[in-house]
Amino acid sequence: MRKPELAAAIAEKADLSKEKAAEVITAFTDQIAKTLGEGESVTLIGFGTFEVRNRAERQGKNPQTGEPITIKAAKVPAFKAGKALKESVQ
Repeated sequence: MRKPELAAAIAEKADLSKEKAAEVITAFTDQIAKTLGEGESVTLIGFGTFEVRNRAERQGKNPQTGEPITIKAAKVPAFKAGKALKESVQ
């Protein structure tokens, strides 16, 4: 499902226009990105937690030459599914 299909489903369920639903989705994702950028996590009980994880520096290989390279440490966004979400997928 892509954003337009998600917006249409939310619009129908929440009795909103598709445009308003798309605005809500954009505001939601923008706020999660902003919060993660500030180093904080976002927890939606039953759904899951968006958080920032630290990835350590590591060794890799250049796929073209096979030459070893060092991949820098980085902060990456991560999502951990909540119990209710996990159970709904099983």
